[in-house]
Amino acid sequence: MPWIRQEDCVSCGECVERCPVDAIAIAEVSAAIDMASCIRCGLCHGICPTDAIRHDSERVQEWVEANVTRATDSMDLCERYLGSEAEKWKCLDRMINHFDREMKIAAMTVERLRELTKA
Repeated sequence: MPWIRQEDCVSCGECVERCPVDAIAIAEVSAAIDMASCIRCGLCHGICPTDAIRHDSERVQEWVEANVTRATDSMDLCERYLGSEAEKWKCLDRMINHFDREMKIAAMTVERLRELTKA
């Protein structure tokens, strides 16, 4: 999915004009993508003169760190509010289960989408 590196966007409007589904607009000082409308066609990546429209693969490590922070914060809160260190570790187990489920959903989705290529 595309995202916009705000510090590189000069609000030229090229992406706005070329987006086939009008998912990009200039908001305040830079472009913004309405991800609910975006069809992931990739046109915007190639037309941005400042290379401000980026690929989401660049953000993987950022997302991993955010997930780990969320989990450790939750662990601390479980210990504080539920009253024991044992609750902290139960929270970690629940977070691991959550991300295991997310992986399973993603893998099954990819499998189903690959089946579409065989149709």
